[in-house]
Amino acid sequence: MDELSQSEPRRRVALPMVLFLATCASTFWTGATSWHPIAHWGQSYRSIIVDNWRLGLLYMGVVLGILLMHEMGHFLMTLLHRIPASLPYFIPLPIVPFGTLGAVIGMDGAHANRRKLFDMGVAGPLAGLAVTVPVLWIGIRTLKPVPPVPGELCFHNPLLIEYMIAWLRPDYPTPSLLFLNQFNAFLMAGWVGVLVTGLNMLPVSQFDGGHVAYALLGKRSYVLARGLIVAAIVGMVVWDSYFWILMFLLVVLLGPDHPPTADDRTRLGWPRVLIGWASLLIPILCFPLLGIEPAGR
Repeated sequence: MDELSQSEPRRRVALPMVLFLATCASTFWTGATSWHPIAHWGQSYRSIIVDNWRLGLLYMGVVLGILLMHEMGHFLMTLLHRIPASLPYFIPLPIVPFGTLGAVIGMDGAHANRRKLFDMGVAGPLAGLAVTVPVLWIGIRTLKPVPPVPGELCFHNPLLIEYMIAWLRPDYPTPSLLFLNQFNAFLMAGWVGVLVTGLNMLPVSQFDGGHVAYALLGKRSYVLARGLIVAAIVGMVVWDSYFWILMFLLVVLLGPDHPPTADDRTRLGWPRVLIGWASLLIPILCFPLLGIEPAGR
């Protein structure tokens, strides 16, 4: 996180710009390979790009639009509340079907009171969802229920996508599952947007949901965070699914509890309280519990 002065904010520009351009390249490549980036390493990159540049540009534009909207929700709130913050740092990863691991923004929460922390935490997920849902609508409407290719990756849908498929495409046989060869640019970008939103709104540590939970519950939010940790352990054992084990270990190492704000006594007011409790339902709808796995596991 950048260390920023309240009186004269100084933000890194070069590194966020380089990472953004690298993420443009990685998401373009992922889209151009129809979300099979590793399978095309060592092949004729020129022919892949020439044949599929439209799909690459479409996916790049839509997925980065969703991620940028999410991060700008946070960033604009930091400007509104005069809280030191960095520009968004996008994370390129051209070896996964998404082409990116999302983006992060550094915020100096030590200068924020309870109300400001709430606003900064909830703004990103709500802004991202405002773009993600219509993108998903387009992607699901154009979904082709082709049979999965043997060995293809299987995506376990979160409830939001499952319900939208059941509503918009009742002809699709398995709303709770999608296979990689069935994705189009809008559907993949929407899936990433839902994943990012559901993951960030988990009420633990300094995730967006952790900010919201602390603003609502104060120090008592540790009960929710630690309860989620216990539930995650039980769920991984019961379902024999360890897709999220690295994220789980990261949360444990960072600590599930949220640090205090500059002023925990600031009142939220009932509109924020209602929005806050409603927003804690987002992980239930948007987090894919079983993640991604090879078909036929």
